[in-house]
Amino acid sequence: MTEFEFHHVGVPTQTEQEGESYMEGAKLYITDPTAHPYRVEFLRFEEGSPMPELLKTHNHAAFVVPSIADAMAGKEVVLPPFDATEELRVAFIRDGDALIELMEKKS
Repeated sequence: MTEFEFHHVGVPTQTEQEGESYMEGAKLYITDPTAHPYRVEFLRFEEGSPMPELLKTHNHAAFVVPSIADAMAGKEVVLPPFDATEELRVAFIRDGDALIELMEKKS
């Protein structure tokens, strides 16, 4: 089995958070989980956000994986892979009742 590295827990919220960044295309305010002592990332969605409803309403666990394609194999894809930053590609899958964010560092 491939080793996955835990990165953070994502928590949807309707409360404005200190240090939020705005992702215009997603209509989403997001915090930096590395700045939180328990590695919590808060996600605050604007009305009309195109992001999947599951992401807006469910907590998720995020893992750094060597290959998003390999980690997604056989899983229900909630949000296909996209470039979150210049260094990071992400996707969301569902594994049973769990919402999982897969994070792949780009070379």
